[in-house]
Amino acid sequence: MHTSTESSPGLFSSVRRLLNTALAGVENRIELFLVELREARVRVFDVLLLGCAAAVLGFMALLMVTVTLVVVFWDSARVPVLVVLSAGYSLATIGVFWRLKVRLRSWSSFSATLDELKKDRACLEEKS
Repeated sequence: MHTSTESSPGLFSSVRRLLNTALAGVENRIELFLVELREARVRVFDVLLLGCAAAVLGFMALLMVTVTLVVVFWDSARVPVLVVLSAGYSLATIGVFWRLKVRLRSWSSFSATLDELKKDRACLEEKS
């Protein structure tokens, strides 16, 4: 004679295994998220550092080129040289801002974590 109390240890064991598997999956996704978070932090810091260095060095180079050209053409065409350089710098600035806007719009963080969570959800929906 089997009673319901005899089958309940098997049920509790199955529920425990199911919860253990679910928690392992959640733990795995959290670990993936933390790895991607560290990578994103390093990538952002690297980009900021390189961007600042490029901005400072680029500014110094442009300043020296401008001064050099104005000095070279001081007597003959200093105003046209300054106008052309100003227009060129302005167009370059607009181009850089446009590129930055495009880059920031397409920035994706934590894509691997989101992909894994979508796969998990699809798998759970298939089993339901």
